[in-house]
Amino acid sequence: MFAGSIVAMVTPFKDGKVDWESLEGLVEFHVKNGTHGIVPCGTTGESATLSHQEHEDVIKAVVKAVKKRVPVIAGTGSNSTEEAVRLTREAEKSGADGALLISPYYNRPTQEGIYQHYKKVAGSVGIPLIVYNIPGRTGSKIEPETLARLSEIKNIAGVKEATGSVDQAIDVIRLANPRFAVYSGEDSLTFSLMALGGKGVISTVANVAPKEMSELAQACLKGDWEKGRNLQLKLVPLIRAVFIETNPIPIKTALSLMGKCRGDLRLPLTPMSEGNLKKLKQAMTDFGLI
Repeated sequence: MFAGSIVAMVTPFKDGKVDWESLEGLVEFHVKNGTHGIVPCGTTGESATLSHQEHEDVIKAVVKAVKKRVPVIAGTGSNSTEEAVRLTREAEKSGADGALLISPYYNRPTQEGIYQHYKKVAGSVGIPLIVYNIPGRTGSKIEPETLARLSEIKNIAGVKEATGSVDQAIDVIRLANPRFAVYSGEDSLTFSLMALGGKGVISTVANVAPKEMSELAQACLKGDWEKGRNLQLKLVPLIRAVFIETNPIPIKTALSLMGKCRGDLRLPLTPMSEGNLKKLKQAMTDFGLI
C-alpha cells in the first residue's frame, strides 16, 4: 500500500501559531528530494500540543500542498477510541490517503482492548490504517500475536514498529497476513527491518536528510543491499544526534539551523542544552547539512 521513506514531518511554529508558509516549504522540500510519503501530526509533528482545530487544519494544508504527488498518512491517534475515530474521519474527509494511529497511551489497555480499539477505528473509515507500536511513549506494547489478529482486518495495512526490537519485527512478519506491511519506526534499524521483509521507514531523520533516507529505502526495496547498508552506516551518526534529546527537539533545531523553519517548540518541550546543541551541529557539519 505504502512503501519507502515516509517522513514524520515537524509542525513549524511562529509566534505561538502554526507557520503555514514554512509548512508548505517543507512539503516541497520533501517532494523534490524523493520522500515517498508524508505523515503530518505525528509525534514528531507535536500532535500532543496541537489544538483539535490546528490538527485538522495542518492535515488539510499538507494534503493541499502535496497535490497528490505522494501519499499523505495523517497522524490521528488518541487514547480515546471515540476521539481517534473522529480524528481519522476528519482526515479522510480532508483527503488523506491513510492514517497512522499510536496505540492508546496512558490507559494501558489489555491486548484485547488494543485490538478492539483499532478494530473500531478501522470499521469507521475507508482509508488504510497503520498501527503505531511505541511502548516507550504509550506504556504498553502491542504483541506480535495482536498485530497478527489486526492484520486480518481489511483496511489495517501495516505497523510502524518502534519497539527497538528486531525480534519483535521478525515475529510480526512471521505471524501476520502477508499483505501486512512492517515499517521501521527506528531510523537506525531501517536497513535491518527491510532486509527481513519490511516495506520502509516512517522516519524522523528524513526531515533533514530526505534524499539519503529515500535512497536507502529505495535501495532496499530493489534488493541493492550493499548500497542500502552503506547509506544506513552513513546516516547513523546523524540519527544518533537527532535523538540526543527528546524527539522532536533536536530535529526541529536542526531544521532551523538549515533555515527551513524556526526552531520554536511548545511547552513542555524546551530548547536544547548547549552541550547537546554543539554535538548536533557537529554531526550536521560532518554530514554536510550546514
